[in-house]
Amino acid sequence: MRIILLTFLGFLLVPAPPLRADVRFQTDGNRIKVLVDGKVFTEYRGDGRIPCLYPLHGSSGASLTRHFPFKKGVPGEAADHPHHVSFWFTHGSVNGHDFWHKDDCRIVHRELLQVNSGSSSKGSVITHRGNFAVRLEWIAGDQTLLTEDRSYRMVAEGPNRIIDVTSKLTATNGDVVFGDTKEGSFAIRLAPTLRLKGEVAAGHILNSEGEKDGATWGKRARWVAYHGPDETGAPAVVAILDHPSNLRHPTWWHARDYGLLAANPFGRHDFERKKNEPHLGDHTLRKGETLTQKYRLVLHQGTLESARIENSWKDFSAKH
Repeated sequence: MRIILLTFLGFLLVPAPPLRADVRFQTDGNRIKVLVDGKVFTEYRGDGRIPCLYPLHGSSGASLTRHFPFKKGVPGEAADHPHHVSFWFTHGSVNGHDFWHKDDCRIVHRELLQVNSGSSSKGSVITHRGNFAVRLEWIAGDQTLLTEDRSYRMVAEGPNRIIDVTSKLTATNGDVVFGDTKEGSFAIRLAPTLRLKGEVAAGHILNSEGEKDGATWGKRARWVAYHGPDETGAPAVVAILDHPSNLRHPTWWHARDYGLLAANPFGRHDFERKKNEPHLGDHTLRKGETLTQKYRLVLHQGTLESARIENSWKDFSAKH
């Protein structure tokens, strides 16, 4: 394992012991651990079938995503949908191949492109920042369909942990069709206390249009937020925000009462229940073309009111 300390004044990489850094990255092959003030915030895992971030901790240290399938037998957790790997991005129909479920479809980590971190202060508020980028390949069987440059920008500020993800998908060996299916795409699986149903469930859902709980499924919205108690009983909010430059913004949402939240710009016929138009949401990426998608994940320790998700969406929209 190597530990990388980066100054906020530049991009010089200096080997250093794990001391005095506000944000640090520990790299170990195709895994990148992100620490804030010496504590694990999250870890990029490029060693599985699909890259993901696991675990995801709020500012209090509480875990806000499900542990399964990385840890099994955690009290209160359901051992369903093993392809729901904490916080991830993929799709269920890419030239007819199912990257959402199938073992013969993989998103392979190829290289770490960059890593950088720093901090700033305004008054009594200290903001820690870090970002890294990776190159990936979407492979079905032995064929590479897409190359992807994916960047993660992370901000730790007071009760908030924010991750901005930018995905640049390029059709590599021919045209690529993202098929119309609800099985996708930019997704998170919440901790069991934030679910709407289940053994320890006590959560709720709200979207930017004011729709709540089950009414949010399949609807278009700028953002969707789960809110409820974390594993310690303290209030928490987890939201995904759709950037206005994204394909078909505002997107449709696969928001389920068992804790799955996914932004999906391709699943139109499923979400709008137009069974006679199964290809309504198809999107073709021509050979050599690039599709760029941007999302923000907000992890807030506090109430839905204090999270100010609409303000976060406006900030996200204006800065990128």
